[in-house]
Amino acid sequence: VVRSVRLQPDLPDLLEMQMKMRVGLVAMLSLAMLGAYLHAQFGTEAAKLDLVKVKDDLYVIHNDYVPGNTTALITNEGVVLVDDKFEIDSANILAQLKKVTNQPVKYVINTHFHGDHSGGNAKLQALNAQVVASEAARQKMVETKMPGLPNVTLENRLRLYVGGKRVEVHYFGRSHTNGDVVVLFPDHRVLAMGDMFTFGDATPQLVDYAGGGSAIEWTKTVEGALGLDFDTVVPGHGVVTTKQEVQKFRDSTMSLRTKVHDMVSQKKGPAEIEKMLRSDFHFADLHVKVSLDGLIKELQ
Repeated sequence: VVRSVRLQPDLPDLLEMQMKMRVGLVAMLSLAMLGAYLHAQFGTEAAKLDLVKVKDDLYVIHNDYVPGNTTALITNEGVVLVDDKFEIDSANILAQLKKVTNQPVKYVINTHFHGDHSGGNAKLQALNAQVVASEAARQKMVETKMPGLPNVTLENRLRLYVGGKRVEVHYFGRSHTNGDVVVLFPDHRVLAMGDMFTFGDATPQLVDYAGGGSAIEWTKTVEGALGLDFDTVVPGHGVVTTKQEVQKFRDSTMSLRTKVHDMVSQKKGPAEIEKMLRSDFHFADLHVKVSLDGLIKELQ
């Protein structure tokens, strides 16, 4: 006779279990709050979009600040999109594409799970598009009950061949979230980086700790992306720029880490650290709410 025996955890184990449950609940609530904040502030009205030509068959559907950039590779077998903004922007994205192609969207690659980069998934899936993301990003979408879950996921690298053109998706580790990927168009020497790299004072480094982000690992992750062969960069937010700006951004991640660590070591309080982040790194209210406590804890 085989019986299953349920062991009662001792008090230290029970306390640890309770603590993990509380941390997990706080993280899920934080994720939900961030998603709700982004949608409430920016996702209720369609953004004004511009179509920016990068190469003859490669375009960026751009707007100011939020939602994030969308990159479009045009092929004779369909369009490959990198990110698809909020759901409310789907019709305008398709209208912009109609200016340069009659091909349908075949693939959408989400650089991470945030709704300003993945909110159009369900609408495009209804038009037979396949959505690609990292496995970590998909898991965050599952946790927060987001629509338009990716159909295809990757752990480290994925290649797509569409209309004779190659697209590479690379995962190098944690940065803005725990599931950020970059998308390389090797024949064009163009890299779409999502929010692993944002460009301009209005779009500072935001570490989404509830989303698995890390200020410490961000530097190494950007270094992994810099090891790819590219010249031109599409940031998650901001205008199309160069690899040199990504190198500067990498240095900025180091500077942020060092300054926060030094201030914590000097027993500076959150108010002083927040003041420094606002003045030196252009943090806005959202960045302070999402990142401040996590930065102090991670960099102590």
